[in-house]
Amino acid sequence: TSIAWEPMHMNKDCDRLATASKDSLVKIWHARTKRCIATLSGHLDSVECVKWGGEGLLYTASRDRTIKAWCVEGNDPKDVGKLVRTFKGHGHRVNSLALSSDYACRTGPFDHRCLKFGSDEEAFQAAVEKYKTFKGGEVERMVSGSDDFTLFLWHPKEGKHPIKRLTGHQQAVNHIAFSPDGRYFASASFDKKTKIWNGKSGDFLSTLHGHVGAVYQVAWSSDSRFLITASKDSTAKLWEVPSCKRAKETLPGHADEVYALDWNPNGSSVATGSKDRTIKIWKH
Repeated sequence: TSIAWEPMHMNKDCDRLATASKDSLVKIWHARTKRCIATLSGHLDSVECVKWGGEGLLYTASRDRTIKAWCVEGNDPKDVGKLVRTFKGHGHRVNSLALSSDYACRTGPFDHRCLKFGSDEEAFQAAVEKYKTFKGGEVERMVSGSDDFTLFLWHPKEGKHPIKRLTGHQQAVNHIAFSPDGRYFASASFDKKTKIWNGKSGDFLSTLHGHVGAVYQVAWSSDSRFLITASKDSTAKLWEVPSCKRAKETLPGHADEVYALDWNPNGSSVATGSKDRTIKIWKH
């Protein structure tokens, strides 16, 4: 159901990944040896989402209404896959997780300048520096979205209690994404709305009206100025944040529901994937 790679600033070889499945298990694999390093059991139902954090923890969200944090660091293989804590609060299955460090973890040492590195060691050092700069002494924040129409903001490294419960959506929350700079996060819902929230306090900022079908996914531009949303109404829409009164652009062209989208980390293009069996690349 979900895959997450270990971020480069934690491991310069980038050779471990975690997979989540409907069998309620999460497995950590070594990409080079193709072996399963650890099996994480503890969830009681399908695991819907897995995120590899920037602080040595792996987060999993499940239909059993809980989120779990697992230790994935340590020289002793026995430490990998130990349950650290369980987060409870949602009244229905948890569909989506987002971490404030997602973008920094995903891009590692690379950015829009398309830098080349002389060696793996050099790239690793650049990734560590970039993550430190991004973090700037702040805690890693996590947001979870659920079929109970709510979102919760957590400081997962610090404790198991939510910082805030965010209400406003009138149907299940499909997807959440933090802006690359961590200042905002966006939530997409079956209620045809996308909401923008303050990435630090969790305060509500604005609602994006415009789609006439459920919103399935959101993606941010690398400079955090724009947001794109994919919907059941067969369109994707581009919004300027945080003003967002009306969509800046509508991307028509798909013949059916738009299920997936992503923004190229160098900012130049957006890809949308649809039920009409096509993928379209849009130039920004």
